[in-house]
Amino acid sequence: MVPSLSSTVNYTDPTLEPVVTENSVIRQKIIDSQFKCYERMNRAPPYRKKGLFCNRTWDGWLCWDDTPAGRITAQNCPDYFPDFDPTERASKYCDETGNWFRHPESNRTWSNYTLCNSFTSEKLKMAFILYYMAIVGHALSITSLLISLAIFFYFKRKILIYNVCYIFFRSLSCQRITLHKNLFFSYVLNSVFTIAHLIAVVPNPGLVKRDPVSCKVLQFFHQYMLGCNYFWMLCEGIYLHTLIVVAVFAEEQRLHWYYLLGWGFPLVPASIHAVARARYFNDNCWMSVDTHLLYIVHGPVMAALLVNFFFLLNIVRVLVTKLRDTHRAESNMYMKAVRATLILVPLLGIQFVIIPWRPENRLAGEIYDYIMHILMHYQGLLVATIFCFFNGEVQGALKRQWTQYKTQWGQRRREHCSTRSTSYTATSITEVPVYLYHHDSNNEQLNGRYVEDSELVALKSGETAA
Repeated sequence: MVPSLSSTVNYTDPTLEPVVTENSVIRQKIIDSQFKCYERMNRAPPYRKKGLFCNRTWDGWLCWDDTPAGRITAQNCPDYFPDFDPTERASKYCDETGNWFRHPESNRTWSNYTLCNSFTSEKLKMAFILYYMAIVGHALSITSLLISLAIFFYFKRKILIYNVCYIFFRSLSCQRITLHKNLFFSYVLNSVFTIAHLIAVVPNPGLVKRDPVSCKVLQFFHQYMLGCNYFWMLCEGIYLHTLIVVAVFAEEQRLHWYYLLGWGFPLVPASIHAVARARYFNDNCWMSVDTHLLYIVHGPVMAALLVNFFFLLNIVRVLVTKLRDTHRAESNMYMKAVRATLILVPLLGIQFVIIPWRPENRLAGEIYDYIMHILMHYQGLLVATIFCFFNGEVQGALKRQWTQYKTQWGQRRREHCSTRSTSYTATSITEVPVYLYHHDSNNEQLNGRYVEDSELVALKSGETAA
């Protein structure tokens, strides 16, 4: 017998009794860990230090090495159970007599797994916060990106998007807009599939248990759009690097290679991952991340990010060199270089290379989770804000358009008011009573000729007044 999954204390002597669990996946993980533990204990050399020590052992969940007497040894908690946090630490005490600590109530050897799920309620609350942060972030990203795309399509060539290459190559800004549009589309589609996955699959265990084909198709497109997102970032990096560093093509570049790289190439790892997943790790809805097959998709993504990281460093180096050649003040030079770097980071996704590992400390891990959720799920919003809403050229174009609209609206209003005033004047004249005319007027005048002349006079006077 072993403790139930909800227990935080191990009262058993796992070396004497088998591990039993209702969940076959958990049971298989524990059996594999036990097998590896016995292999490691057999291969390890005997303990040769002086003094008493506790023998190496398998406690049913973790493997413990030889430990000197009077010491506490610790290692990360296992990941067998959903409520266990692998970043926390489990411990085992070797007393002064060279025996593993026994719990006073059961008098059995005991390992302290208390911290492994001691923060369950807080972690559950944090999981919900991160879940809704992801949904809100992608929703805001979709909204902001669609607004940005509408602005790009509306103004077309009127907007000259400010970027680093525009400083040296003003005539190529239209291609930059085209790349921005495709990158924004990839962000939109990635956010759409991510929201669909978060809403339809993640909180629906019944659907996951049924394992329909549509669930795996959604996962395939999710992985594909993830790759498209980062490879369009790579396209942006290649374009900037070609313009600023290589600087050998003054004419426009051929964009069909960028389309092939951004939309076509991600199909290859996504398709290979789907086939390999179906044959070798066909879990329900392909939800599990506990497989190395994910590196089929994540490997090219990381490679693209590393290449972009190199591009960013090289671009900053060239910018600093160019700014030095202009003999500007040193502070101004480095401020511009830093600003260019900060603008490029959210576009090229370098934050995944700069901070790729989650800290093991609980508090640091929570801070890391919040930062990464903002950078991952709000990245579309950040890019749209930096490259559209906070862009000086875009703001200038919008202001000019607004001024033009106000001018046209005011002109139409004045014309409308002038028309109404003229109509009122003419109507007033034509409605003069007949008895006001001279009695000697002939029938021709009374039948309308004199009235028509009066209308013409009134219209002319109205036009003059207007």
